[in-house]
Amino acid sequence: MSVLLSSNSSEYDRPSCGRTDCAHSSDDGIDRSTKSLTVGLVNNMPDGALQSTERQFRILLESASRGLNVRLRLYALPGVPRGEAAARHIGRHYASTEQLGATRLDGLIVTGREPLTPSLCDEPYWNSFTKLLGWAQANTTSTVWSCLAAHAAVLHMDGIGRVRSDHKHCGVLECARISEHLLTADIPSCFAIPHSRWNGLVEEELMERGYQVLTRTAGAGVDTFIRQTRSLFVFFQGHPEYESNTLLLEYRRDVARFFRGETKTYPTLPQSYFAPETMLMLRALEEEAQAFPREEFLAKVMEILDTVSIENTWHRTAAGIYRNWLQYLCSEKRLHPENHQAEAAANDGNHPGAQHPPDDARVTPAVLCGGYPAPRTVSTAARSTPTIL
Repeated sequence: MSVLLSSNSSEYDRPSCGRTDCAHSSDDGIDRSTKSLTVGLVNNMPDGALQSTERQFRILLESASRGLNVRLRLYALPGVPRGEAAARHIGRHYASTEQLGATRLDGLIVTGREPLTPSLCDEPYWNSFTKLLGWAQANTTSTVWSCLAAHAAVLHMDGIGRVRSDHKHCGVLECARISEHLLTADIPSCFAIPHSRWNGLVEEELMERGYQVLTRTAGAGVDTFIRQTRSLFVFFQGHPEYESNTLLLEYRRDVARFFRGETKTYPTLPQSYFAPETMLMLRALEEEAQAFPREEFLAKVMEILDTVSIENTWHRTAAGIYRNWLQYLCSEKRLHPENHQAEAAANDGNHPGAQHPPDDARVTPAVLCGGYPAPRTVSTAARSTPTIL
């Protein structure tokens, strides 16, 4: 049916479809009906990608919410560095995860962000993240951990460190379904999903610790995996939420970084993304730029990218996966109404802006953070660009 974006600002409390009659407007209806869900989005993305990430998940949930009403609530993780404009936006439209307290959500989505330190547990928001993880285990039916958030979660829970590749896995990568689960019901056995990462997780390590791998890429390892705790934890190494031009914007950003001297590595062209003729032009410029780097090449790259039109070939599959996730939340709500009666009571007055003490639930880390090794190494234009790990 619809997705209603709920925030600290009345201007954001509106259905994403733009109508006023397509979603329940009261928390009562959202919390108590098994056809109505409350989903939180913890948006950790960099300042330039903050609002585009809101849009991506709002559109994806809208596509997936057939027959359902979904209230999307925005949350910010304390400790994430922010500039003035982004902090102002968060202050107006987000609640802090520290305010979750006794709140219960049907579902939660937690994004990643580009790390600032070699070790994830040295990130300035690490303590806030681990508290959120413990809260999610006790107070959600299911939580989605996206990309870096997935890496950080398994590191904290089971001491599984991510592995850095010798090249970036970037593009719309072919994936295969390798085990049956309700989340992959009616999803093609082979499909393609955007990935944009240097790091990955070793499948054997995940399976040894009790994770179930659902889908695997053709050449970049695990795509989606899960673990049933008190909450069903769903982990994506890819980005089903990406819009058609997100990888283009990332490539443009990374080319600019190369010409500014911020990196010595020219960015990898996204796989199975650009049209063949565009690939040929960009590859020719890459070869010239690596041999004789001059600023004029940057203008030529931008000129090509400004004329490119990308078809979103993965949205249908992405919406199918998230539709299955929303249906799972609904089915659990029907099977365990006692949880959601408590949820409705707990949510009264909890959002936005209610103050509550932190929840006591915690996920116990496998080892002390300081004992984790550093990651290993093995051999359109106007919109903001997400920064991906």
